[in-house]
Amino acid sequence: MEKKQNFEAPKNKIDRRKFMKWMAAGTAAIGTLSALPGCTGDKIEAYFQKHFKELSPAELDGVLERLQREYKKKYDVEISVNSTPAIEDVLFGYGLDLSRCIGCRRCVYACVAENNQSRNPQVQWIKVLQMEKDKGVDLLHSTPYYEPKKVPEEGHFYMPVQCHHCKNAPCTKVCPVHATWTEPDGIVVVDYNWCIGCRFCMAACPYDARHFNWSEPGIPKEEINPITEYLGNRPRPKGVVEKCTFCIQRVRKGKYPACVEICPVGARKFGNLLDENSEIREIMKNKRVFILKEELNTQPKFYYFYGT
Repeated sequence: MEKKQNFEAPKNKIDRRKFMKWMAAGTAAIGTLSALPGCTGDKIEAYFQKHFKELSPAELDGVLERLQREYKKKYDVEISVNSTPAIEDVLFGYGLDLSRCIGCRRCVYACVAENNQSRNPQVQWIKVLQMEKDKGVDLLHSTPYYEPKKVPEEGHFYMPVQCHHCKNAPCTKVCPVHATWTEPDGIVVVDYNWCIGCRFCMAACPYDARHFNWSEPGIPKEEINPITEYLGNRPRPKGVVEKCTFCIQRVRKGKYPACVEICPVGARKFGNLLDENSEIREIMKNKRVFILKEELNTQPKFYYFYGT
């Protein structure tokens, strides 16, 4: 007599009981959201939005259109929200000349204006540290709170610090919902619709480059930059972590970051690390380059150097 074969059920099989429970939970959530005052179709769509990397082109277009409607209603300004893909064969790198920086902080405020950071309370993605020349690069005895009548102040030099866009980024590893990751062009991004505000990434970042939005961002209508990117400078909601994106809305269109463009002494350099003829590669080859906290092996794409 032929023996009957026993086939094991696939390990990932979902039984009917679990499926019905999930369906009931989802239906209940939709019903609850619909019943809440002011909970529109756009808010329900936002609540159930997929992860950015899972969105189809059509779904992404829908998300961008929804955000534009939300911003128009909230700020009474026509704000375009784009999703420009990474450029092929490009790996962005940043160089900062410590022998030139004068600590004027123009980069700080150009960044605030370009990237729709909150003005009240003010959120700044760039921090400029004042250091004593006699002590060299000494983070322990540095300060971001300097107010001389004129810069540079005698006997001091300045080290701006911002997101280093690390290849081996500690911040992306600790995010429990994968709301932050490194793009193919080396830019570390945050999906502000996916961020849950746990601040694990802030604790993991060795450069203190991530900032939590504690309150509703205060941006005057007339100061809003209306050209934005989904993974960049679009207005952020309260309760998320935000950071420098190398001005993704600019660099993916062939422009320099705002901080590079505004620097009055040319201390900031930016370019494609994969292009042997780029200025950033020339700096890497010919200048005294060092990496902040190199011993941590974060492998940043932000470098300090001495040009003179």
